[in-house]
Amino acid sequence: MAKMNHSRRDMMFKLGYGATGVMLASALPGGGFMAAEAATLLDPLAPKQPHFPAKAKTVIWLHMDGAPSTLDLFDYKPELVRLAGQEVPASFLQGIKTSTQGGVGKLFASNRTWKQYGQSGAYFSDLVPNIGQHADKIAFIKNSVTVGATHDISILKLNTGDLTPGRPSLGAWVTYALGSANPDLPAYVVLYDGKREPTGGSVNWSSGFLPSVYQGTAFRPGETPIIGINRPETIGGVQQRDDLALLKTLNDHRATLRPEDTELQARIRSYDLAYRMEKSAPDAVDLSKETDATKELYGLNDPVSRDYGTNLLRARRLAERGVRFIQVVSGPVEDGTDNRNWDAHSNLERNHGGHARAVDKPIAGLLADLAARGLLDSTLVVWTSEFGRTSYGQSGNGRDHNPWGYTQWLAGGGSKPGFTFGQTDEIGLRSTDKGVDTYDIHATVLQLLGLDHLKTTFLHSGRRERPTVVYGSVVKELLA
Repeated sequence: MAKMNHSRRDMMFKLGYGATGVMLASALPGGGFMAAEAATLLDPLAPKQPHFPAKAKTVIWLHMDGAPSTLDLFDYKPELVRLAGQEVPASFLQGIKTSTQGGVGKLFASNRTWKQYGQSGAYFSDLVPNIGQHADKIAFIKNSVTVGATHDISILKLNTGDLTPGRPSLGAWVTYALGSANPDLPAYVVLYDGKREPTGGSVNWSSGFLPSVYQGTAFRPGETPIIGINRPETIGGVQQRDDLALLKTLNDHRATLRPEDTELQARIRSYDLAYRMEKSAPDAVDLSKETDATKELYGLNDPVSRDYGTNLLRARRLAERGVRFIQVVSGPVEDGTDNRNWDAHSNLERNHGGHARAVDKPIAGLLADLAARGLLDSTLVVWTSEFGRTSYGQSGNGRDHNPWGYTQWLAGGGSKPGFTFGQTDEIGLRSTDKGVDTYDIHATVLQLLGLDHLKTTFLHSGRRERPTVVYGSVVKELLA
């Protein structure tokens, strides 16, 4: 691959392709492709045209870390309530591997009350009443399936489409395919709560075999999410510009000798971006100018929802400023307990009570705010998790991992509002059909961004790789 890139680069510049040559090439017969290739070399994050008109310009990807029980949030099953406490009928277990963590327990119906919302009549539990107010904005996927039932592995598949590290995340593919819409901010940003990185860490926003410039940029929690964004007081503006100019000259010289070194190219780009971000980034994440009403809308006045609400309000500000892909990972709940994520193998009531309170109002606030600002039509919100949880109990009052049937949803960005696609069986254990896999979600998200997942490719080790590996199809029923 490196040798191929080197020869292509040499060919372009031997033919006179520079900044001026790129513009001239686009006017020549057959020069458009060459111009695009040369432009990518000159600026890998230059804006690129999608394959067809896009419905969405930005994705806000809401990952519920730890896998909530969507049976207790969105998937109302009266039969599960009726059969609670009984053994799982054998007919529901045929053809699936039932021992994921602790074997099969008795059917478990938690203490939820349910209500229908909106003209769509979608059911929401009393854990998420605020999201329920936006039922008619949501396209539910109630037949989600995946492979694996271990958090790290399934989270990696959710983000990259593979069970082992090495492939690019979906956000990296989007950045590679579309470039940046704002040169003063990263095109792909990751927001998370807590003092530690989310489960699985940075491999979940890696660029994989794509050039490193396309990887996600993680913003840490707290008042200063970008480390070192402010210039030291001992360094003046002129000195800083001169230092960066010298550094760029040296790095550019090295890069001409090693054009295959994408880490160096990414570092050159990051230095330049960091300089521009000194002015743009603090404003993008500064919530002091937001009104008290907006802060209340996102739940910033509640200590339980404050951290997650802060991330979602920052996500909206980043979306306004043209960031392509914003990945927000839910984190620990500040409720006085060790409630790190949604992984409720025991005490589901306490666990989900805390996490639902942390995310319900902020997510509802995000949907309302995007709609009020005219951004929801162009912003695709994806509510997702690595897998679901079983309809049978574990440890008496918890649920095991469930990759066979669970709920995810989309809102805005060209998705079909007030719609439900697919279903699980009568007890909510497995999809009643082949289900919607991670690959199908990725293909559908790319479709809404104007990208054909079959044509979004990158040559790696002699093979044309694509985001959905060799799987996936667009779920056309989810498109408005």
